[in-house]
Amino acid sequence: MRFESFVAPDAGELVRSPQGAWAFVPAPLPPAIEYSSRLVKRLSAADAALGELSGLGRKMLNPHLLIAPYLRQEAVLSSRIEGTQASLSDLFQDELQDARDAATATAAAKATPGNDAPEVRNYVLAMEHGLRRLPTLPVSLRLVRELHTQLMSGVRGGDKNPGEFRQHQNYIGVQGSRIDTASFVPPPPDRMLACLDAWERYLHLRDAPDLIDCALMHAQFETIHPFTDGNGRVGRLLITLLLVERERLSQPLLYLSAYIEANKQEYYERLQRTRTHGDWAGWLEYFLLGVEITARLAAQQVTALNDLRDAWHARFAGQAGAIKLVDALFENPLMDAKRAAQVTGRSDPSARQAIATLEAAGILREITGRSWGKVYSAHEVLALLLKPDQDLRRPLVAMQQAGVPRAR
Repeated sequence: MRFESFVAPDAGELVRSPQGAWAFVPAPLPPAIEYSSRLVKRLSAADAALGELSGLGRKMLNPHLLIAPYLRQEAVLSSRIEGTQASLSDLFQDELQDARDAATATAAAKATPGNDAPEVRNYVLAMEHGLRRLPTLPVSLRLVRELHTQLMSGVRGGDKNPGEFRQHQNYIGVQGSRIDTASFVPPPPDRMLACLDAWERYLHLRDAPDLIDCALMHAQFETIHPFTDGNGRVGRLLITLLLVERERLSQPLLYLSAYIEANKQEYYERLQRTRTHGDWAGWLEYFLLGVEITARLAAQQVTALNDLRDAWHARFAGQAGAIKLVDALFENPLMDAKRAAQVTGRSDPSARQAIATLEAAGILREITGRSWGKVYSAHEVLALLLKPDQDLRRPLVAMQQAGVPRAR
């Protein structure tokens, strides 16, 4: 991290880390923001898209059926940003195995070398924990520590004090880099707690529009980098949790990891320019465009999944076992005989018959090719869950069309 790269004194202060390298201590929020016409336009568009998505969430008859797969897709993508390789299908398979084994242990108990699914499962557990806590505990340092405990226990990084703020200097850089060659060095431990206290105080002010607060909150958290590991995932969890807490989302249906993962380099560059150049307007435009694009894609996805579920319900009207399986497929589109028996509350032969009914209708496809231990996939549900991720593979084109310049 080069001293001469930091050309905006108002953005923060450069100090020496315990190792002698330069470290950055950010100025407390909020920064001075010039609300240009372009930024106001981005904020208005993001607000409108978020409002539409929240309205759809209020109309959902059984929101859990769609929230569950949404959250799992977010868990996969957020974890992928940090280097995991598990796919959405891997996660669904991991959860199906839990049901097959009647396991009640957490993901941490099953973590094995080369298996990323437990890390992704922990992300799901952390989000679910945060959503349960919000009615009595707002986004705060206490909640942040609780989320980190859920996220990191028993998996890669689980030996790095889950739930405890770091007491040593960390840094950000490519694999193999040293602190003197790092791209960014967060505040030293003796300055970090003051930064966190200021971050928490800012969240209680609520002086800015909620989406601006959310963007500033996330960027500042990533700059402080208060944990030895897991900072990015916790920071992305906080985006959704803050919007739910502020009642800007009626259901936790907005997740930005697909947008971030699809143009990861731009994400890192935007964050870095808030530190080096005080370019908060550039970060806000980038963040708000992500909210707008992601919310609109999510609204399309929610509508498509609801329509598909309604069509299948109409198709199997009066067939209780088939209807129960249909609903279960929107939580996890993989099915086997044991899960079918649990879902329907019926014997194995009856459960297999319900599976056969959906297979004959083309809703389920057998995917193992085995004559025993068969697993079936609801391919239409899985395709709809993956579509927004695929649609976001050209985000820079969307940014250019929206008039958002690239970071320089």
